[in-house]
Amino acid sequence: MDDNTPSGATGPPTGPARSNRIRGPINAAGLRALDGVFDRTLGAQKRRLFADLPDDVVELGSGPGTNMRYLRPGTRLTAVEPNPAMHPALTSAAAARGIDLTLLALGAEGIPLDDASTDAVVCTLVLCTVDDPHQVLAEVRRILRPGGRFVFLEHVAADPASHRLLAAQQRLLRRPWRWMFEGCELHRDTGALLAAAGFADLDIRSATARPAVLPVAPMVWGTATR
Repeated sequence: MDDNTPSGATGPPTGPARSNRIRGPINAAGLRALDGVFDRTLGAQKRRLFADLPDDVVELGSGPGTNMRYLRPGTRLTAVEPNPAMHPALTSAAAARGIDLTLLALGAEGIPLDDASTDAVVCTLVLCTVDDPHQVLAEVRRILRPGGRFVFLEHVAADPASHRLLAAQQRLLRRPWRWMFEGCELHRDTGALLAAAGFADLDIRSATARPAVLPVAPMVWGTATR
């Protein structure tokens, strides 16, 4: 086994940070520009989810640091972010918010942390983008201590029975959306993935965000406990 492979890892260590050389910087700039929009639409829910996080947190897909504002100053954050175009804004946000940042320029399918080494993992609008969500969730369970929490907020596939037009829109836009946003899946049933991931307890809720016509409006959020 390579010396950089954590004990109990579910797969080989992920390689160097990679992103499309054109779409990666575009998506990084777009997320920075939409930071205020995300705070207005999702901020209240994130504040509730992040309210009692411990001092040490692992975040998957930290992007440009959008969630820094919801962490207490002094939080020790291990940020797993594979897009190098996100890193300058991420490090700047950490400095501005008083966050002690460790940046792992890797994907979440192979997290170089020890088994049962953290009390909390957070993930918002990220499980839609990973190539292998089953492995990512297995990694989350592996690095969480018993009783540790996985806090999530994700857009998901619309239920065609109750949101027929949204479901049709997601199917229509699925391929171009995935290409433009570097793997983002509009039609992923993340709730079912979480239910099957083997957590001891899962508190999951769902709603349709505003504006309800957007293909990313169907949401799930909550906490999964190891």
